[in-house]
Amino acid sequence: MTFHVVVGAGPAGTATALRLAESGDQVRLVTRRGTGPEHPGIERIAADAVDADGLTALAGGAATLVNCAAPPYHRWLPEFPPLAAALLTAAERTGAGYVMLGNVYGYGPVDGRIDEQRPFAPTSRKGTLRAALWEDALAAHTAGRVRATEVRASDYLGAGAGSLFQLMAAPAVVAGEPAGYPADLDAPHSWTYLGDVAATLAAAARNGEAWGRAWHVPSTSEASAREVARRLARAAGAPEAGLTALSAAELAELAQGDEILAEVVEMGYLLYRPLLLDSARTEKVLGVSATPLDTVLAEVARELSALAVEGAGS
Repeated sequence: MTFHVVVGAGPAGTATALRLAESGDQVRLVTRRGTGPEHPGIERIAADAVDADGLTALAGGAATLVNCAAPPYHRWLPEFPPLAAALLTAAERTGAGYVMLGNVYGYGPVDGRIDEQRPFAPTSRKGTLRAALWEDALAAHTAGRVRATEVRASDYLGAGAGSLFQLMAAPAVVAGEPAGYPADLDAPHSWTYLGDVAATLAAAARNGEAWGRAWHVPSTSEASAREVARRLARAAGAPEAGLTALSAAELAELAQGDEILAEVVEMGYLLYRPLLLDSARTEKVLGVSATPLDTVLAEVARELSALAVEGAGS
């Protein structure tokens, strides 16, 4: 039985802890409040992951330390560096392989398909931050202080996903109501299923070829936002009310009264142009394949329909 420490019990951390535990491994899930799924293979621990000494004690003997934690979106710049530094320090001290959950921000705007070999060229504050977090881990790996890898995901879909589409558009689509969404609605876009994030993180944690490299989660689809909305409505049995494109200016106006949306504005280049990830290496080396989009959207429709019923009854 292999022992892993997973930090963060958000949707990705929960899915990853369950994926590892259901395969027979032992998981220690570390969160600030000790939350997480109930499973005989999961030990839930309340701890502050910014405390490198405490995290080192919790990670002793672990094969891997999997980082699925992130500060609130609007507090990334001040809070992410010390969190990541503590995790990297704990991995170095214990010898646990360090598996990071990352994203595509560090690439900056790209024309064409993106593979993991593309150099970083961030044009945003959060992109610069994400690039620096991986570069710090990679430098420690190159120096022989730690084994590190990063798994990069695009926009999330799935039960509990906190992506902009699932927060702003999906509830209205499932209800058969019109929705506004800030994007080029017809641009092809890579979408990431949370279950496939967990599968890729687990595969990277177990594969010796993963260390020192980044890996793209296989995309569940490259459909446009308009197509995803159409198929989500069909999965929910709802009429297709359709999406309305919000311009970058309209997004900026909405963001004036919302601290989370205010942080989305600089990431607009991901929304108003195609975004296509190449995951061929992940599929070949790690053996992970994408879950079909309609399977994912059926899961989203079930969750949002159930939440709507709960809300109507409260």
